[in-house]
Amino acid sequence: MALLPILSFPDPRLRTIAKPVSEVTDEIRQLAADMFETMYEAPGIGLAATQVDQHIQLIVMDLSEDKTQPMVFINPKVTPLTAETQPYEEGCLSVPQIYDKVDRPSRVKINAMGLDGQAFEMEADGLLAVCIQHEMDHLDGKLFVDYLSPLKRQRAREKVEKIVRQRHKEQVPVKR
Repeated sequence: MALLPILSFPDPRLRTIAKPVSEVTDEIRQLAADMFETMYEAPGIGLAATQVDQHIQLIVMDLSEDKTQPMVFINPKVTPLTAETQPYEEGCLSVPQIYDKVDRPSRVKINAMGLDGQAFEMEADGLLAVCIQHEMDHLDGKLFVDYLSPLKRQRAREKVEKIVRQRHKEQVPVKR
């Protein structure tokens, strides 16, 4: 397994629309394993392939405290089951240290394939419903900051750019 670099807002590659996976191959399974390792290390609870510069419809998630409930969604489709929305404070590995409330449908149906290539369907509410919608947005080239006001989005962009510059500075060895 390998840790993958996570793209940071405002990287334009995060706006790429992901293509469907035509076949679940060993390469797809390896990418999912690498994405889990990357997500756990970050740490996060969800990661879309778009965030690691792989523009295919693949999402990994694990909402458990002890990292024992990994879920994979390939070519996911989400259907709201209610018009009722709920605000939920979201964060994102591609928008580090930024959190804000986003309104999303409170119940959804998910149709997807697993790593075995088999289709499945499930209903979700609460954190799972929020998380799958958040990750689905990534596959459509959208970020949670797109739901915020232009001013909040600009502030988020500036803060993330500063964080990325600082991380880069810490990783680059100083020549003497």
